[in-house]
Amino acid sequence: MTIIGVGAIGRQVALQLAALGVRKIQLIDFDEVELHNVTNQGYRNSDIGLAKVVATAKAIFEIDSSIEVSQLHDRFRIRQPIDDVVLSCVDSISARTAIWNHLSSRTQFWADGRMLGEVMRILIATDQPSRDSYTKSLFDQSEAQTGSCTSRSTIYTASIAAGLMVHQFTRWLRNIPIDNDLVLNLLSSELSPQ
Repeated sequence: MTIIGVGAIGRQVALQLAALGVRKIQLIDFDEVELHNVTNQGYRNSDIGLAKVVATAKAIFEIDSSIEVSQLHDRFRIRQPIDDVVLSCVDSISARTAIWNHLSSRTQFWADGRMLGEVMRILIATDQPSRDSYTKSLFDQSEAQTGSCTSRSTIYTASIAAGLMVHQFTRWLRNIPIDNDLVLNLLSSELSPQ
């Protein structure tokens, strides 16, 4: 299982998967933990200055030290080995597009978690129709809404988004129908399958 991006959503995805008992997790992220990540991404003060992949692996080991965690402190690169289950938790549409263009034919399960404040969108691609639909969800970076994906008061949004991603993964594992495109607006209490 590969998690690309271990910021707000990605860190929560990794911890939830560890709690579920996933035995192998690959973490890919180029960033280090900064002070503001303590409040908006769930890192600890003791993590400041560490690579996010190192800090997240440390938290995974606190859950279960026998989990095999591969840490890549770098941006996603085309030649990097990845699992056939990929959870994309990057924070820009241009990064999503570039990663998808290289991995779409190499994955069996693809999940993408997007959020802005208290609104989240979870997209899943597992077959050709859902891959085609996912491709249509990508757009030019200049069309993206501006604003911070996380703020001090919305760490719970990231946790919910991560839970929805993990839930769709467990449905896929059990051959239960998947919701390929979900939008949850916490402000209006609306969950909308697309």
